[in-house]
Amino acid sequence: MENPHQQVQNALLARVITNVEKLNEAIIVLNRVLQDVNRENMNVELLSQMWENYQRNVLFNLESTDSLEKPI
Repeated sequence: MENPHQQVQNALLARVITNVEKLNEAIIVLNRVLQDVNRENMNVELLSQMWENYQRNVLFNLESTDSLEKPI
């Protein structure tokens, strides 16, 4: 005859294992989605760097030609 305490422990362990497997699957999906988001954000980051470089160049050119006017 099996120990009832051992049966309860086995049932709890089975539930924990099932929940951990589900958690691992959810984390895998989350990682995939985060990779997609990071890949899409690369374009935004590139555009931001280009815009920042453009602003620096414009400021340099305006200052070097004495065309920079004070704000209104």
